[in-house]
Amino acid sequence: MECFNLLIRSFTENDRLNLQTLYLQVRLSAWPWLDSSAWKPEDFDSTTQDEQIWVAEENGELLGFASVFVADNFLHSLYVAQKHQGKRVGLELLKKVQAEFTASGTLKCLVKNENALEFYLRHDWKIESTGDSVDGEYYLMRYAG
Repeated sequence: MECFNLLIRSFTENDRLNLQTLYLQVRLSAWPWLDSSAWKPEDFDSTTQDEQIWVAEENGELLGFASVFVADNFLHSLYVAQKHQGKRVGLELLKKVQAEFTASGTLKCLVKNENALEFYLRHDWKIESTGDSVDGEYYLMRYAG
């Protein structure tokens, strides 16, 4: 089922607590191979600091968000609440981010995050290289639009 009254808008401070919770819940479900014992909702704050945050909302419920380091056209985070995955929320957030890019956009996707990788490949992102991070091997991906 698709979301029909979906609104993509800029983050406001009123969103913070809900997005902190969403961020933690999605990380826990998407990255089960990582040690999550030190993760906390407030990690959202440091992860998105100094980034443009776009929020997906429907009928007052926050369904997901994307955060972008604007200066580098770098999509740092795209998270959708588990119960809303597969309902075009992620795609609408991705479209908004891509529309805001001023040049070719990039992102890093953990190799083990197969669902996210398939999502980006399906939407015209290409693997450019690989790298290693504290969370494991990742693909550097590029969207030329």
